[in-house]
Amino acid sequence: MVGGGKVVGMVLVVAAALFLLLAIVLLGAQVHTGETTITGAILGIFVVALVLVAPLGGAGIYLLRRGETESQQFAEAQKEKKLLNMVLTQGKVRFSEAAIELDVDRDQIEAWVRDLVGKKLFSGAVSWKDGVLYSEEARLLKANQTCPNCGAKVELAGKGVVKCPYCGTEIFLHT
Repeated sequence: MVGGGKVVGMVLVVAAALFLLLAIVLLGAQVHTGETTITGAILGIFVVALVLVAPLGGAGIYLLRRGETESQQFAEAQKEKKLLNMVLTQGKVRFSEAAIELDVDRDQIEAWVRDLVGKKLFSGAVSWKDGVLYSEEARLLKANQTCPNCGAKVELAGKGVVKCPYCGTEIFLHT
């Protein structure tokens, strides 16, 4: 579960605060009834804070921060996945189009492409100069491949699909 650390962290922080509040109320009541002195109550609160509240609160704060980082990493991974799916379904994606779609800048798209290649999740072609990503199927397109229906030059339309821009005929490639 993504963000589970945040939930557990929040529960621990709230529990720590409740334990401290409970200790203050109980020891304050004992001071009021004369069962203990103010010095004893302060020492009791200090011990509760040191032994119970500090570890619980510290662990809660750690988990809150870690959960936030985990959520950010998950969000970035989801955007990388969306970029990869764009290339696979469209066959050809411009960096500028992907940047607009994913609401990031071109440098981030380039970083994600390098990351996906490094993880061996993306195979295809990248034109860094033109800022275009091509799916693996693009390599199957021959330079002069023509439409069997009208003879026009066909274009990559998506994963395993070549489409004629003139008559709309789709050709399914076998990878």
